[in-house]
Amino acid sequence: MSTGYGAGFEPAMRAALAQARAAATAAAADDRALRGDVPVGAVITGTDGDIIARAGNRREADTDPTAHAEIVAIREAARKLRSWRLTGCTLVVTLEPCTMCAGAVVAARLSRLVFGADDPKGGAAGSLWDVLRDQRLTHRPEVIGGVLAADCGELLREFFAHRRGGAG
Repeated sequence: MSTGYGAGFEPAMRAALAQARAAATAAAADDRALRGDVPVGAVITGTDGDIIARAGNRREADTDPTAHAEIVAIREAARKLRSWRLTGCTLVVTLEPCTMCAGAVVAARLSRLVFGADDPKGGAAGSLWDVLRDQRLTHRPEVIGGVLAADCGELLREFFAHRRGGAG
């Protein structure tokens, strides 16, 4: 459970978790396998706090290495707002973004990133790299980590345990 300022993002994180669960059960685009995507979900809220975009990972479903939940949600939000500048918007994602997605957060000028579970193997919001707070960049969003981290992490652990043939 989150406390303080971060707790205000729990409803959006729960919506992102729903997207993550859906991604994990989606069939691959070629129908040869029913392998779901890694359960990562993202939502983007507008300046009023309402959700304007929702996405789960789609790499397997779309056979697209760039179809991370964050990228898919950023594209949807930009289409809805008719602008690539997402100033005032917040990206809420269940897993700490990778370098590609952190770069997209900067490029889209998102005002805030909220994430759940840390990614010590590939996270670019403080775990392995800290792209979003790099002083050399012209845009640095607010970063809030650890919102519903236990729930987000458990979903990933269950997915990989099942994929490896374990219980879950």
